[in-house]
Amino acid sequence: MSTPRKIFGVIWVLAGALHFIIPRTYEAIMPPYIPAHREMVMVSGAAEAAGGLMLLTPGLEKPARWWLLAVLVAVFPANVHMALHPDEIKGLPPVPEWTLWARLPFQAVFAALVIKLTEE
Repeated sequence: MSTPRKIFGVIWVLAGALHFIIPRTYEAIMPPYIPAHREMVMVSGAAEAAGGLMLLTPGLEKPARWWLLAVLVAVFPANVHMALHPDEIKGLPPVPEWTLWARLPFQAVFAALVIKLTEE
């Protein structure tokens, strides 16, 4: 297993753990049309951590690829909502609004990394 894959796997696990450590931060960016914000934050955190663990488990490359790509697609609406409605996000640190838009294309970068790192 490559070092970049190990690093990316750990990052996914840590990102998922943050959903449980600071859930209100994630709840604040949830679009209002998505129900059960707390529960959805917990589910998405568990999904990210599970994907990271799959990346760290030899033989689970293909399931990890599809799992993490699905996670990226699932969380994208919250990222778009945050960019469209930054004034509605309580607790958002003061960041220039352009950064909220600039981060959206990084979902594609993360997807490309997932694909590249699961080709082994």
